[in-house]
Amino acid sequence: MSGSTDAGVELTVEGANKRDAGRGIARLPDSARSELRVLSGSPVIIEGEDKTVVKVWPDDDEDGSFVRIDSDTRANAGVNIGDTVTVTSGSVSEATEIAIQPVEPIPGSEDYESLVRKRLVDQIIQADERTHIEGLGTFLVRKTSPSGPVRVTGTTAVTVLPGLDGGSDASQSSSGEATTASTPTAETESGVSYEDIGGLDEELDRIREMIEMPLSEPEEFRRLGIDPPSGVLLHGPPGTGKTLIARAVANEVDAYFDTISGPEIVSKYKGESEERLREAFETAEANAPAILFVDEIDSIAGSRDEDADMENRVVAQLLTLMDGLEDRGRVVVIGATNRVDAIDPALRRGGRFDREIEIGVPGEHGRREIMDVHTRDMPLHEDVDLDRIAAQTHGFVGADLASLTTEAAMAALRADRDDGDVHQDDFETALATVDPSAMREYVAESPTATFDDVGGLSEVKQTLTEAIEWPLSYSELFTATNTDPPSGILLYGPPGTGKTLLARAVAGESDVNFIHVAGPEIMDRYVGESEEAVRELFERARQTAPSIIFLDEIDAIASHRGQGNEVTERVVSQLLAELDGITENPNLVVLAATNRRDMIDDALLRPGRLEQHVEVPNPDRDAREEILAVHTDGKPLAEGADIGELAEETDGFSGAELEAVVREASMLAIREVASAYGPEEATENADEVEITPEHFREALERERTR
Repeated sequence: MSGSTDAGVELTVEGANKRDAGRGIARLPDSARSELRVLSGSPVIIEGEDKTVVKVWPDDDEDGSFVRIDSDTRANAGVNIGDTVTVTSGSVSEATEIAIQPVEPIPGSEDYESLVRKRLVDQIIQADERTHIEGLGTFLVRKTSPSGPVRVTGTTAVTVLPGLDGGSDASQSSSGEATTASTPTAETESGVSYEDIGGLDEELDRIREMIEMPLSEPEEFRRLGIDPPSGVLLHGPPGTGKTLIARAVANEVDAYFDTISGPEIVSKYKGESEERLREAFETAEANAPAILFVDEIDSIAGSRDEDADMENRVVAQLLTLMDGLEDRGRVVVIGATNRVDAIDPALRRGGRFDREIEIGVPGEHGRREIMDVHTRDMPLHEDVDLDRIAAQTHGFVGADLASLTTEAAMAALRADRDDGDVHQDDFETALATVDPSAMREYVAESPTATFDDVGGLSEVKQTLTEAIEWPLSYSELFTATNTDPPSGILLYGPPGTGKTLLARAVAGESDVNFIHVAGPEIMDRYVGESEEAVRELFERARQTAPSIIFLDEIDAIASHRGQGNEVTERVVSQLLAELDGITENPNLVVLAATNRRDMIDDALLRPGRLEQHVEVPNPDRDAREEILAVHTDGKPLAEGADIGELAEETDGFSGAELEAVVREASMLAIREVASAYGPEEATENADEVEITPEHFREALERERTR
């Protein structure tokens, strides 16, 4: 809530926009800027426990009660997100001389120091504070002349001191000498802040509520007569930011932080694994408030069984330690895993890991924020469209998007352009090489085929458009009419009529992930493996939604039950359960194809499962002409080669057979030129290749006799 004081305006601290991190700015709402009578670029004083000076930028906050500042500014002002600060107009002097020290060791070169000086120009800094220099990291301001807040100019003398050893923090005494900070920590600062995490605002709010409040205000829990939570379990696919969140919380909260890597705890000597756990908890309690982060917790806390003696002891020790936290609320345990179902149920009950927070695959808005994070220090050309990239990267997690920006930068380096910028073409090149990590073991792709590549079948195309594209494009209309889109569609018809091509085309038209799985690939001779493959397929599709799961040759895995095939019966039952589970998810559609519809179990074909049955028949005369037009597009047809006449002569041919006729005619034409010339001369006379009516007639005869 905002308010006015004689000294300025009171506002609530919010995190900065992702691209603003490290820029030393405060985004103020219009009402606050009007009251303070400051313009964009003017200095303002942010006062919490301490004071700091930053530049003003406008904000689109309609509420008018927030000031958006990044982690460096929050640290300089001594506040956290949610705290109240007083904002007043300020003034700064021009710096004549400054001394700064990088947090990390630096390369000692003249080019580096020149770059530091160039990028510091126009920044507002103050002694004993941190400042971020674009592309170069975080620096500590050791000395300024004159004292107080100053603006760096092109004439300011800048001294760059040697980097701190190991990146440890430091402060400055009143005499100007650097002294090492004494805040206890088990590891050096990672530099990760909430502004470095995109697409997880809701999850971050929940995690802050679960972790920051118990650490900073345990008395509030006691006043209410409840125990604060002792553990938070973060789970989700690899690369979504679980470890990053834990490190960001540790940086934002003034608390001891220690990381336990699950696999590192395990020892071959009896009792040593448990001892390492006990030592970590004892140290955390001794340094409370503390955060203990257990990464890959599934590796030490899997479900107990009779054969896993060491694992059972470690789980039992972990249970005892979490139950025995004496200073409850002042020590919080964060666990992270991508296999939450593998964790022993005893750890997941209340009083241990009290809350489980899923860190899922980001949506389009989240991907846009993540792209902002990874490109904020990157020189982007004006043709780069991050909104378009975010829309194209369905199923990408944060780690995938980081790889994408790295690949784009590498493509820009290879291009060696004069401007040195990263262009949209570089991102397009990177998109061709980086796939969603969650789907790499499946045939996942973003097809480039469209309905223009499918001749005929206009009614089938319209049906697929309404069933798949409309729920994505017109979701409000489905909500307004309380209508659920079809969850599953069965394409059936003779072989070669274009069922697979249609599935690819509808994915290409709707710009979603396409997961092509042939029925026989799912089958496995070992008990439970086939059902597990089905479960994992649907789980990964949900994570990378919007997606189309295309089950080709579904009759191979979903034939009628009761015929003595136990594997098929279990797979059908699993498919039924998965199809029932996606009825309320418009971002996930199952397409199946078969040329033997009568073989499929009836339970799969009822409404709510594969409810829409679309026949893909052999093409009629007009459709055959359209298909031939698609396959002859760009080919050197001789005068007199009439595809309309060929369409008349191919009654009963499927789309695949028509494609085969065109390919055979092309080969005959190539054979003529290749036979008339040697390899070198044939290359020089390639323009003589023509596909004649005779070639088509001969190809047609060959296809008929197969």
